[in-house]
Amino acid sequence: MSVERLISMRLIWFAVVLCSWMFVGGEHLLGQDLTITRGIVAEGDAQWDWTQARTGVVSGEDGFALTTMSRTSKVGAHGYHDLYFTTTRDHGRTWNSPRVLPTLKRTRQVNGYEVVAGDVWPNWHTATKRLLLTGKTFNFAGGTKENYLKEKVFYAVIDPATLQSSPLRTVAMPDRDHEGKPIIAPNAGCHQLVMLSNGDILLPIRYQKSQYPRRYTTIVARCRFDGETLTYVEHGSEHTLSTNRGLYEPSVTQFSDEFFLTMRADDGAYVAKGRDGIHFSEAIAWTFDDGKPLGSYNTQQHWVTVGGKLYLLYTRRGADNDHIMRHRAPLFIAEVDPQRLTVLRATEQVLVPEDHATLGNSGVCQINQDEAWVTVAEGLVSHGQRKGENNRVHLIRIQAD
Repeated sequence: MSVERLISMRLIWFAVVLCSWMFVGGEHLLGQDLTITRGIVAEGDAQWDWTQARTGVVSGEDGFALTTMSRTSKVGAHGYHDLYFTTTRDHGRTWNSPRVLPTLKRTRQVNGYEVVAGDVWPNWHTATKRLLLTGKTFNFAGGTKENYLKEKVFYAVIDPATLQSSPLRTVAMPDRDHEGKPIIAPNAGCHQLVMLSNGDILLPIRYQKSQYPRRYTTIVARCRFDGETLTYVEHGSEHTLSTNRGLYEPSVTQFSDEFFLTMRADDGAYVAKGRDGIHFSEAIAWTFDDGKPLGSYNTQQHWVTVGGKLYLLYTRRGADNDHIMRHRAPLFIAEVDPQRLTVLRATEQVLVPEDHATLGNSGVCQINQDEAWVTVAEGLVSHGQRKGENNRVHLIRIQAD
């Protein structure tokens, strides 16, 4: 390890120990109409990583936001354990040390499975003044072997006054979809949702139509939330592919009077749009505006809206990043043409630079119409040149000029 990196890591660790974090290294990126400011919220330790970190803002309390993250084993693909959170009350200038959510700890069931919530995303629900957590359940037979066929749509509710969470809950889904096929293993892990002005929620969900092969169909469900219970009401169009794992890890956003849906595929990324938030056009592959493939594959994309423009958050091939698993770094942001459903290549910029770690599991928190935050935890730090270092949770402030 270089002297420079050692000094840098000690400084970051010092900040975490003091439970204080500052936005540092801000830079104005000319010509892109955005100011990007980068900082570190938390670090893992020698035994555990922080993963699946995402942030939700508490509206009406200036400067109050909450970030959830999973305590995760450094070995294995899905070694998720207890869910933790950290808060800021000064618009992200300082964050306290992560604390466990006692009601959302990994627990053993009577059937011998260990179950925990994961891939969690917190969102503020204005009508009920509650933080709603959504995601999926992870189910481990005997505490070790993951069974993805037992996944369910997870949710929990946090009271911002007490920071107490409800127990792990799941959304009751219909038995069958519009084709009459069974809805198997539905989940909402890593999915970006839309809170409608009437209090309804547009929640993207993926599910399987059969146990084998493992092939996902994506829907957007309209749900109702009364402050305690999240209830499925209906869903619209159903989107999949006939190859590999289909379309999954969907994220939806509202821009002007339309809704936009981006979806992960094993060999690419797809996009669709619609007018009512649940019915969408046929999915097409993401491309740049010059017609060339975007190059994002086998990982999620999300939406950012600032300054009256729609942006896509993604990773891709072709960025001198062949040494990164699935090319999941650097993390890019670029403006989207909402009519042509293409990414404007000239607007692409690096949101988080590549540093021998993956950046494939991110989240977006909308602060206001001119500011959004992106949270992303580093993955696979122990597998490359940074072996022995702690992983980091990045938080990036994006502001429209």
